[in-house]
Amino acid sequence: MNSIYQQRPWLRLYPDWVPHDIDAEAATAIGDFLKTAKRIPEAPAIFYFDEAISYGDVDGWSDSLAAAFHDMGLRSGDRIIVDLQNIPQFLIGAYAAWKIGAIVVPVNPMYKETELAYFCMDSGAKIFLTLDEIARNLNLSFLNGTRIENIITTSALDFLNPDSPLPEILKSCTKSAVQGCRDLRELLDEYKGKRVDVHQSTPDSVAYLTYTSGTTGQPKGAMNTQGNIAFSARVYKMMMRMDSTDVVLGVAPLFHVTGEVAHTAVAALVGIPVVLSYRFDARETLRLIEHWKATMTVASITVYIAWMNTPEIRQRDLSSFCKAYSGGAPVSSAQVDQFHALTGCYLHNVYGMTETSSPSHIVPLGTKAPVDPDTGALSVGLPVPNAVSKICDSDDCLHELSPNEIGEIVNRGPMIIAGYWQRPEETSHAIKEGWLYTGDVGKMDENGWFYVVDRKKDLIIASGFKVWPRDVEDVIYQHPGVKETAVIGVPDEYRGETVKAFVALKPGFETSVTPEEIVIFCKSRMAAYKYPRVVEFVPEIPKTLTGKFLRRALRK
Repeated sequence: MNSIYQQRPWLRLYPDWVPHDIDAEAATAIGDFLKTAKRIPEAPAIFYFDEAISYGDVDGWSDSLAAAFHDMGLRSGDRIIVDLQNIPQFLIGAYAAWKIGAIVVPVNPMYKETELAYFCMDSGAKIFLTLDEIARNLNLSFLNGTRIENIITTSALDFLNPDSPLPEILKSCTKSAVQGCRDLRELLDEYKGKRVDVHQSTPDSVAYLTYTSGTTGQPKGAMNTQGNIAFSARVYKMMMRMDSTDVVLGVAPLFHVTGEVAHTAVAALVGIPVVLSYRFDARETLRLIEHWKATMTVASITVYIAWMNTPEIRQRDLSSFCKAYSGGAPVSSAQVDQFHALTGCYLHNVYGMTETSSPSHIVPLGTKAPVDPDTGALSVGLPVPNAVSKICDSDDCLHELSPNEIGEIVNRGPMIIAGYWQRPEETSHAIKEGWLYTGDVGKMDENGWFYVVDRKKDLIIASGFKVWPRDVEDVIYQHPGVKETAVIGVPDEYRGETVKAFVALKPGFETSVTPEEIVIFCKSRMAAYKYPRVVEFVPEIPKTLTGKFLRRALRK
């Protein structure tokens, strides 16, 4: 007999315009783009600040870049690092790679040399595509020993009208050649009109290696397939009732699975533009909502908090913006109410992770999520079409729990990744017989609504980014004055959680080292979202009898 979860009780809560199952077995992300570019080549694909770029232009430029990639030796199955902000070149580079059958490895532009070297080595990438301003500030010798054969740089100014005023966020940006690197615009000119035979990707072809820390410290490349991306794009399209009148506001980083799916993939599927603005700026994005009449986005709660704390939210015409979704960090009912009061737009929850290729649960457009009476948590939504989600005993993964019992959230469906790149053991640990064990603790109520109430282990979610304490601790230990350190996440009204480090100093350093010095030390050695904002000195770190740090004692 089927369990309560196999019966999918949540389906009765679906609006009548959402199918119980989506037919996407043959769909691919690159196929969706190519069909749209052929169907509506003159339609806008990207609004980059105040500039419009058509689907035909993106298709033509990606043809040229694919030809250049091919001459550089890139072939089907090869990897390319894409180290860019939210600019048109990200899409051009991704589509060019996919036309060859290559795999895109998006990385955070905040990463430093050590972090980037790891991703290059682990992925075995051959090409490194980055911003000229990033390349200028890196010691490119970190690429020695990797398989990178070509470095391509591009400027955030490249696709802007030189006669138009620069956006405030780019006022300090300049374009310049970087020694030893190829310039992307020059490549597009050199290969103009050239193209390669488009590789016939299948739904099982890997589209992205999206690196995630998951529930272990070492980043792993999640293999998001062409089919994963195409299916999840269709989920957003259905659940948000998206059509040709929509305009996507691309505020989530494109290197993140949300940007990959909820911005670029869904826009290409529907045939609508995505608004890009380099990186998130509250005032600028509010202006762009008004300017381009943007209708929807999926973003972390940090974005909405920033908007709510910006005076422009009361001054701009945001009447077009009617499909607001938040994921990546807990959202409170008070925040939903505040955003609605300011904009008239209800803030819907969406829940997922890199391993589910964005959404595994979502609140359908126009539906208000219930609040759990026991925990006060706002529901993260209903499982997506085609999928089954269940709650299992955290200590016995085969034991399914009853409604309203708290355990680990486990998912199965077309959105689940193919596995982790070259990590069969970790893949088999996370994915068992098609079921993804999320490491998140939650419950399903008697109606089929799901709630996330806690996290397994000690993963920190800061501004929607995953931070593993050991990553931070390893850097702090490089300071000569540090004896011991333990890192935890503490509540933060803006970031959801922020990183706090407890530090015990070595004898003789008690008067010469300050908390501010530790913060600065870390800031220069890791991505901005990782470094501790708060450092507290303690005589020693509390431990168990076996010597393990008692993080729960630190949280008290």
